[in-house]
Amino acid sequence: MDKVNQDYRYSAEHEWVDSASPARIGLSQIAVDALGDVVYVDLPEAGTTVTAGEVCGEVESTKSVSEIYSPVTGTVVEVNDAVADDPALLNSDPYGQAWLLAVDVESEGDLLSPEEYAAAQEEAE
Repeated sequence: MDKVNQDYRYSAEHEWVDSASPARIGLSQIAVDALGDVVYVDLPEAGTTVTAGEVCGEVESTKSVSEIYSPVTGTVVEVNDAVADDPALLNSDPYGQAWLLAVDVESEGDLLSPEEYAAAQEEAE
């Protein structure tokens, strides 16, 4: 599936996480496509603790409002202000410029490999 970046791992809720330290977190292309045109993003501030599987933000599109779930537990060390200023970046580059948070990871939630995530999405179709 070409909408799944092979360099990341994924939550069942469509967030991706990279293996860097601190880890960057974003939304998958599949999630962004389902949302439609993103018009607003609400993210936690740097210094906030996030918990794997719990809501850490919100994304609003022309179609709906969706919660963002953290795929990891840790402390937010950076928020991507570019996405907060221009939420449409999510539509054009969800795996690149439109990362959402950088987190100093203490532990990971249940993460899927790219293959597992792609297979789960194909089953859901």
